[in-house]
Amino acid sequence: MRPSNTAAAIAARRTQTKDKLDRVTATIGQLRRERSRLTVRGIAQRAHVSATFLYENTEARALVQNAVTDSRSRRNAAGEAEHERIEANWRERALNAEAGLTRIQKEVLVQRQRIGDLMGQIRDFDRMVPGESVQHLISENTSLKHQVQSLTREHRKLQERLVGARTNLRFSDKRIAALEAQIIELNHP
Repeated sequence: MRPSNTAAAIAARRTQTKDKLDRVTATIGQLRRERSRLTVRGIAQRAHVSATFLYENTEARALVQNAVTDSRSRRNAAGEAEHERIEANWRERALNAEAGLTRIQKEVLVQRQRIGDLMGQIRDFDRMVPGESVQHLISENTSLKHQVQSLTREHRKLQERLVGARTNLRFSDKRIAALEAQIIELNHP
């Protein structure tokens, strides 16, 4: 080969390399805008270059490595933010259910004490008061028993909700562990 042919071949190769690098850069930008997953094979296909070029050319390899690393860190940050949001939501539900259960338990205890006091008063009145007053107290007692039954049902429902919230929290914890394992796998291929 003559020196002029060699120089022309070298210039043509440099032009081809620069064109490929420009396509790779444009493809990376397009994939980022589309929020697509960045991989060497995906970039090579979209840029119409070989994967070998991306691995062998130092500039192309640096562009791809930086893009893939940046994409992984963005996905990891998004995954962590979603995980925190889900966990906070379930934690709040469990705390609300526990607070409601505690409130109902206290109210049931107060109602039971009140019923006990009233039952004692009924026995005392039954000995001292004519039948009409006793009938009034019996109806009041029945009313209070219905209230206790209602509160007991509400207490049972809240306990079931608490159990459900705890189950959901356990499921969330398992899902979090699985997501963390995926993040670790993505960070350490």
